[in-house]
Amino acid sequence: MERPERDAPAKPRGSGSGSGSGAAHGIPRSRVYLNEGPWETLFHFLCERFPRIPPDILLRRLEAGDIVDGSGRAQRPEEPYRAGRWLWYYREVPDEAPVPFDLPVLHRDARLLVVDKPHFMATVPGGRYLLHTALVRLRRELDLPLLSPVHRLDRDTAGVLMFCVDPACRGRYQSLFQARAVHKEYEAVAAAPQSLVFPLMHRSRLAERPGGFLMREMPGEPNSETRIELLGRLDGGALAHLRLLPSTGRKHQLRAHMSALGMPILNDAYYHPGLQNEASGQSGPDDFGRPLQLLARAVEFRDPFEGALRRFESRRVLLKVAEAG
Repeated sequence: MERPERDAPAKPRGSGSGSGSGAAHGIPRSRVYLNEGPWETLFHFLCERFPRIPPDILLRRLEAGDIVDGSGRAQRPEEPYRAGRWLWYYREVPDEAPVPFDLPVLHRDARLLVVDKPHFMATVPGGRYLLHTALVRLRRELDLPLLSPVHRLDRDTAGVLMFCVDPACRGRYQSLFQARAVHKEYEAVAAAPQSLVFPLMHRSRLAERPGGFLMREMPGEPNSETRIELLGRLDGGALAHLRLLPSTGRKHQLRAHMSALGMPILNDAYYHPGLQNEASGQSGPDDFGRPLQLLARAVEFRDPFEGALRRFESRRVLLKVAEAG
């Protein structure tokens, strides 16, 4: 199982491109665990573990010294397979499409960096996104190699995103989110069913759909809660401009709740019944003219180090709201 950067080993002793290019571009290391199995060599294991990567590319990376063990020793393709270890490497994404939007800084001090993330930009590397992610771009452009996210936003969601500059402080900021001590405000534009009365509180049990990464509501004790307030109506009342106030932080919570209520967020290719196409959402080209109409407007919390109440607000405006003037 791959894991993000953690307890990273020394750099490889060889001159492989993985360590050099990764460090230079702010890319965090990834790691893979060698579990028990029948593989004779490390190369055979990697071919089965990463079936989407052509074997010749795996062989090239091993021969170049790009994959190392916990002591930083480069691994060779012919080495006998030894289970119970972690190996480290830098991911590669060929032909990665750029995300042509800015990433303005809202706040920076010795502990925190707060940015205004655009739509279409992932928070951290994953899948087909690596260089053009918020973490890698900020590490590179601001020369902050130890920068790490305090929380995350979906790639499709824009708005306030917090990073920790000092690794020693990250845990205390993350604990605020775990303890629900962070007040989060979102805005969305969605279909406006006439049958709903605002404000409303929606509670449900959310779980991942079997075999996929989307969320669904299911019977059982609620594990998610969102308050929804009406800010105004657009397009002659056909659309609603809404404030969303989640008190829990389940994956895709706002998108799943809005869809379940019969008012999916505009341009949501995953949770809008008329647009659902999980495959194209994963691998198709982005339509930058149709961003998901969801914005992380603000976060507010009491700083665990200073005790002061802190609030950070996005300066972005949702496309449909801007068009309405």
